[in-house]
Order: sequence, then C-alpha cells, then structure tokens
Amino acid sequence: MDILNNIWNVISTPNMDLVNILCVFLIFIEAPLTFYFISTIFKFTYTKKQKYIYITLSALITIINKFIIPNPFNIILNYLMNIFIIYFIFRLSFIKTFIASISPSIVFMLLENLYLNPYISILKISYIEAQTIPIYRIPFSFLMYLSVFILTTIFKYKNLVIDILDDIDKKNKVIIFLNLIFGFICLIFQVILTATYLDILSIQYSFFNFICLLIYFSISIYSLTRVSKLVATTQKLESAEEYNNTLHILHDSVRGFKHDFDNIVTTIGGYIKTEDIEGLKSYYSELVVDCTKVNNLYVLNPDIINNPGIYNLLTTKYNKAEEKGINVSITFLLDLNNLHMKIYDFAKVLGILLDNAIEAASECDEKELNIVFRNDCNNNRNIILIENTYLDKNIDTENIFNKGFTGKENHTGLGLWEVRQILSKSNNINLHTTKDEQYFSQQLEIYY
Repeated sequence: MDILNNIWNVISTPNMDLVNILCVFLIFIEAPLTFYFISTIFKFTYTKKQKYIYITLSALITIINKFIIPNPFNIILNYLMNIFIIYFIFRLSFIKTFIASISPSIVFMLLENLYLNPYISILKISYIEAQTIPIYRIPFSFLMYLSVFILTTIFKYKNLVIDILDDIDKKNKVIIFLNLIFGFICLIFQVILTATYLDILSIQYSFFNFICLLIYFSISIYSLTRVSKLVATTQKLESAEEYNNTLHILHDSVRGFKHDFDNIVTTIGGYIKTEDIEGLKSYYSELVVDCTKVNNLYVLNPDIINNPGIYNLLTTKYNKAEEKGINVSITFLLDLNNLHMKIYDFAKVLGILLDNAIEAASECDEKELNIVFRNDCNNNRNIILIENTYLDKNIDTENIFNKGFTGKENHTGLGLWEVRQILSKSNNINLHTTKDEQYFSQQLEIYY
C-alpha cells in the first residue's frame, strides 16, 4: 500500500524531472506522428529508409536540444535542424521544406490554444500544475497526439493536400515565406501570452482566440494554394500558346508535304527507272530532313511532353536551333510525371546542356542536334541524351566542368560548373560526357 501511495505522490505532485523523463518517451511518439502529418499533407514520395532516418534523427535532435541547449536557443536550433534533415533526406524544395517544418508546430499550438483553458478549468488546476504534474501533463499530451492523428487521418481520407509548385517565381516565394514566418512568430507570442495569463482568461476568450488564429492560417493556406493554381494556369496558357504556334507550323508543313507528294513519288520513280542509286540516296537524305521536321513538330505536343515548364523550354530551344539552321531530331518516350528528379533542377540542367549543344552545333558545317528522352526499365533509370556535332575535337571532357572554364569570348564558364553543383546534391543522378569523331554527347541518367 505504501508503494502505491508513494507512486501516487510522485505522479500527483510537481515533479519536473519525472516530466522531462516521460517527455523523452513522448518524443518517440511525436516524431512518427509528425512524419505521418507532413507526408500526408504534402504527399511526397519516400522510401522506408528515408522514413526511419527522419524519425530517428528528428527524435534524437529534439532530445539533445531539450537537455543540453538552454531555452530559447534549443527551440531555434530544433527548427533549423528539422529544416536541414527534411531538405536533405526528402529533397523537397526550400519553400516546401520550410512549410513542412513549421506546419506540425502550428497545428500543435492551435490545438493547445483550444484545449488548455478548458482542460485546467475542468480539473481546477493552474497552468503551472498542468505543466509540472505528471498525472496532468501526460494525459494532455496524449489528447494532443490523438487529435493530430485524427485530423491527419481525415486529411488522408479526404485526400486534402497542400500542393505547392516548385517553380513559383521568386517574388511569390518571398511573399509566401514572409507571410508564414511572421504568422508563425505571431502565433508563438500569442501562445506565450495566453499561457502567461491563462489562469485569469475565460474559456470564451480562448475559444475566440483559437477561431481567429484558425481563420488566419486557413486563409494563408488558401492563398498559398491559389497562388500555386495561378502559376500552374499561367504555365498552361503559355504552353497552349506555344502549341498553337507549333500546330500552325505543322499544318503548313503537312499541307506543303501533301502538295509535293506526287512530285516526290515521281522524282523517286525517275531515279529508280534510271537506276541512279547514288542520286536516289542523295535525294532521300534531303527528303529525310523535311520528314524529321514534321516529326519534331508532332513530338512538340503538351500531351506528349506532359510538363508545361519543360514543354515551353524544349519548344523555345527547338525554335532557337531552327533559327541557327540546325537539323534537330527529337525522340520523346518519357513520362515527366515519373521523373525522379526535382523539376526545377532538371529544367536548369536541361537548359544549360541544350544551350551548349546548340551553340556548338551552330559552328559546324553539318549542323545536327539529336535529343532523346526515354525510360530504361531494365536498369531503373530515366535517360536524357543530347548529342551534337562540334568543331573542337580536342576538348577536354573533364575540364569543361571546372568553374570559369570556357573556350568562348564573353562567356563566364559557369554553365557546366553549375550543372555539376546541382548533380552533386543528388546520389541518384549521373551525367556521362563522351565524344567521337562526329558527336559530342551528354547523357543524363536519373536512377529510381
């Protein structure tokens, strides 16, 4: 009986040491719950290994900061470290990483703002007692965890996802970032003030405060999704405009080809009748050029190149190459929705490689550029091959990636160096650079 009395005294009286010990165990509940929350509302892809690494690191960092780093520096460091591990484990964009880092805290703070006043009023205890007495602190923590779990499950069932485009322009990113950071700071001060005066505040005030905060963050999230939709709509309109131009060119090319079809057949027949095989070969090679142009225009279709940003990029580079008299061949056999690389980084790398290829090919007598997008299922990789004719056969395929290396006037030599910096951040992407007597080739391999 004495043992039970002693246990009761320990858990029913202020005991911050015991609360801290119990909080260690609670952290290993909170870390998986936090991951469940952010993976549901952002719906990003991840492996089991990434999941377990995040949960373990997040829990350990929180424990170390709690017991070693003094307040409030431990809280600041905890957020910074959380941003770091989310960014480098899941490879999300910075804006997604930042929102994923603070959103669980926002939810927990909002729920605490809603529950705490009724909780201490029903139990007739003070805020300090609710924080320092284990028998009050632990049930309140479990109430919070259960609420977050139910809320996240509802989001998952209703398929409610915060969809943020990676390629939002810099101005909108700054606006979104500042809005969230100032809202988060205001929420922290609100929670501190509420906790300080909680014992004298009415339940009605706490509920009204919660509603105001909820409305603010709901409007912020709604505005965020609207911005993303506006950017997506703008990209689609740009794609539609580009595609409309492509259709006009394609229509004129097909009409011209159809108009000349009888003449083409007659000409081929003339070479066959006279058994002029060399003449036929020469004529055929010229005919293939026109056929390739028609084929390229067919491939430049937003239904085939199913990403508005990449579609616009390829269309722009194709037109640039055509203006320089380069014969371009495009083969596109890849679903960009299953591209295992951040689309923002992919667009930068692709743009640099195409610019270099176009510039090198334009200097040659035989101006040729071949672009191939395909999926290699046997080796679990996406392949993008860009090969072009070039003049400098002595070019060093290693030195070209060094910072400042360039063989051209008025060039910074940063393009391929920047490509290498982007690729060095990922462990599933390789770039193979090769050359032969005819073509200089860059093969980007994205493993999954």
